[in-house]
Amino acid sequence: MQTQSQLRHPFRRLAVALGLAATLAGGPVLAAEKAQFTDWGWPQPYEKVSEKSINWLKDKGWWPLTVAWQPPFSGQNASLVTINRLDFLAKRGLEAKFQAFNSGPDINEAITSGKAQVGNGGNFPLTTLIDKNVPIKVVGITAPNLKHQTIVPNDSPVKSLKDFKGSNPPAVIGIVTGSSAEFYFQIAAAENGLAVGRDVVLKNLPLSEQIQLPKGIAAVVPWDLTASLITQEKKTGRSIDVSYPYNIYQGSYYLRQELVDNVPDVAQALTDALIEANLWIRLNPEKTADLLGEEPNLKNVPKTLLLQQVQEYNNLYKPTYVHPTPAFWGQENARIAQWLKQGNRLQRTLTAKDYENAFAPQFADKAFAKLGWKIPTQPAAIPKNWSGKVGQHPYPEYDTYLTLKAPQAFPEKGDLTKAWQFNGKSFKP
Repeated sequence: MQTQSQLRHPFRRLAVALGLAATLAGGPVLAAEKAQFTDWGWPQPYEKVSEKSINWLKDKGWWPLTVAWQPPFSGQNASLVTINRLDFLAKRGLEAKFQAFNSGPDINEAITSGKAQVGNGGNFPLTTLIDKNVPIKVVGITAPNLKHQTIVPNDSPVKSLKDFKGSNPPAVIGIVTGSSAEFYFQIAAAENGLAVGRDVVLKNLPLSEQIQLPKGIAAVVPWDLTASLITQEKKTGRSIDVSYPYNIYQGSYYLRQELVDNVPDVAQALTDALIEANLWIRLNPEKTADLLGEEPNLKNVPKTLLLQQVQEYNNLYKPTYVHPTPAFWGQENARIAQWLKQGNRLQRTLTAKDYENAFAPQFADKAFAKLGWKIPTQPAAIPKNWSGKVGQHPYPEYDTYLTLKAPQAFPEKGDLTKAWQFNGKSFKP
């Protein structure tokens, strides 16, 4: 498990990772011969959207574009704040406004109505959009393996989920019902022999109240950054369980399908901006934390925590994590749809194919071709010889902040298809 000291020295860890990458890649690390890339590794010059596409957006009433985001949702807030503050869309000829929302359902409403054309949400809000046939396409992955934890007060005698067995009266668990946290906890409870309704009962509790660990609540089940705020900054609670064995989590960066169908250069610009933002964050984690701290919705969050979240959800994995691999995520998320349908929370039965059809990987494919990156066949968190099988949980270990002692090295041998530059150095395939 990473220590706080490790998490708070991102430049040291990045230097180690880059040095290791140079060794593993087998190619020389040379001074950049020509400024074909930005310092953070994006190829120059920027590709601009066409005047025809801009006129189409204006005719549609989508100028400027509206990008919906969630400040409390770690992993995506850094990417979208960076896109906004560094004008990565403007550099591509697009005007956009970034609108903050409190939750995934609020973003869903904006996307469904067309008031926002670009959104980001977890696997549950995405499932709702697909279930309701809202025309969206996922073009990138954010918040890989967003941490969900079961947290008890420090003075609680409970050491693990199994300790709730036989609770009389049933232990009250504060949770956002209908969320990815509930999906994780329901699966984990069953795996640990707990009966919901007999050993534990679920009480719908917003994250703002979960932070307080109110009396009468045996445990809360938040996701980051709330989970880390309780355990690492306030230090009023401790984790007894984490979601990783039960759900391989991804957030989705998606667009209204009309953009994909009618103005693909706009969809490409939006995808490129996300990937470029992640590269800038990789080079500038401290500056990223400063940018986040300037946001009105995040100004009261300690910088140490913002930096830790940047490290965990933007810089821990190879930057190729952003690629939306439809087959893997379709299979994993179909489990969520099945569980929701069994609880009569979906209108129809969704399959892995339904999820795959909601992905549009061609834009990330094109961006990777420009960068010289090989397109991955599975998420960066999954080791090459992983013994697990999607759908059969609890999952054996895969790469998370609990198992990685440093960020994944990039590029390694086989990661590149052509030369790529980052931080003044050139890496060859």
